[in-house]
Amino acid sequence: MAKKKRRKSKKKLRQQRLLWLIGGLFALVVVASMVSETVIYQRQQTQSEDADHAQKAAWINQLAPYARELQEKYHVIASISIAQAILESNWNTSTLATQYHNLYGIKADAGQKSVVLPTKEYENGQWITIQGRFAAYSSWQESMKAHAMLLYRGTSWNTNQYQHVLAAKDYATAAQALTQDGYATDPSYAKKLITIIQTWHLDRFDVPTK
Repeated sequence: MAKKKRRKSKKKLRQQRLLWLIGGLFALVVVASMVSETVIYQRQQTQSEDADHAQKAAWINQLAPYARELQEKYHVIASISIAQAILESNWNTSTLATQYHNLYGIKADAGQKSVVLPTKEYENGQWITIQGRFAAYSSWQESMKAHAMLLYRGTSWNTNQYQHVLAAKDYATAAQALTQDGYATDPSYAKKLITIIQTWHLDRFDVPTK
């Protein structure tokens, strides 16, 4: 007669079930911990992004009133003035902006207070790094005024150099004119300015042109 298989004792079954329960609880704790860490990370990321957005918005609001004032006096559209400051200074974080208050990468005239820093220029279809001599200002307001006056008065070799910028009736036309009139060598300069203006709705600061 074949021997009957011994049934597992109730004690062993209880131990086995307890181990399964402990293992399941441990897995749940691990998953919950991972979910919690993900939520905390996402919350921190959101808070960081919100703080960054608020800081940038505050800087825009600081520049806007003076940009409007300069538009009325020198005919440089306010949104263009603000967008160029954002792009050229990388949101007021560049060395030229933070240490020398030059928001626009304006080169220094002979005898003007200046600083030499590396900069990128687009030449012959490629980016190269050169040493540029840039104007140093005592305040961001002085920098904004110098930028407006440069576009208004032109350069020492061509007083009408930025005539198309001044004649523009909207920011898109003015952005294209900056490249046309030789302000920047970057072929995508106008597109970058327009994107900044549209993203941050900078045209709300523009003084209606007559």
